[in-house]
Amino acid sequence: MMKILTEASGSLTSAYLIKSIQKAGHQAVASDITRDCFGRYLANDFILMPKANDSNLWGEVEELLIKHKIDVVIPSFDEMLIGWAERKEYFRQKGVTVICSEANTIRNFQDKWLTYQFFLKHGIPTPETSLKQKFSLVKPRFGRGGKGIRITRSVVSMEGSVSQEIVDGQEYTVDVLCGSDSQPIYIVPRIRQGVVDGKSTGGIVVYKPEIIDWVERICRNTPFKGPINIQCFLGNDDINFIEINPRIAGGMALGFAATENWIPLLIDNFVYNKAITNVKPIQYGMMMRRYYAEVFIPPSELGSG
Repeated sequence: MMKILTEASGSLTSAYLIKSIQKAGHQAVASDITRDCFGRYLANDFILMPKANDSNLWGEVEELLIKHKIDVVIPSFDEMLIGWAERKEYFRQKGVTVICSEANTIRNFQDKWLTYQFFLKHGIPTPETSLKQKFSLVKPRFGRGGKGIRITRSVVSMEGSVSQEIVDGQEYTVDVLCGSDSQPIYIVPRIRQGVVDGKSTGGIVVYKPEIIDWVERICRNTPFKGPINIQCFLGNDDINFIEINPRIAGGMALGFAATENWIPLLIDNFVYNKAITNVKPIQYGMMMRRYYAEVFIPPSELGSG
């Protein structure tokens, strides 16, 4: 049995990962910078993490990993991703497996301008993007979800931003699981539905061979490791890739449901170096709907830990 750390356990989409870890027979260790986040009460253990700007951030993180006897970390918090990636080998020597891509890969895809350059270099169709205010769609160069995106004709400061051609078509998110050899194990396209604050409250898995073919090409040209998330728009005659999130994503619950629990695969492949061969068929047409659920905390647990 492994003790597996998850991040940002106060997010509304974190419960599925905690439950997936537990269903796989492992202990889920939630973590957050807020003591009373709900994930604390769903998980087997909880770590109160230092803030990302803490001057001794990684020294404190190391102490917490050792104290709580963490075996595996599945990073999901953008502000921590590069730091985890840079320390993968260091933590491996301490007995902790960190499952994420290499630091350079993460840097490239957390930066929308570098992502655009990657798409151009490898012939991946993508909307034209500029560091100048060439287009009315302006978005943060670094950022996640829909936060900070605006459509404007007014002159705005482009510091830390890019402008991008607006494209038509249906938006798709693609859940991808890459093995330790960077080969894709699963490629699961889904239509995002009911997006609120950049997070989908529903979706449906669809078979789109043109999307799958392009994602395979993307993976051939980049050494991704573990779960990643790709966004694109598919029109009647064209396809445009928008961004790549080199981490596990909130909507991947549907990717899990349409295939299998990815946690045992991650443990077998990244911890025990076992090849993944017997994958399940993807259940195209699988639909997801999300709802609010309550976590009740007895007074005896409040303020403890």
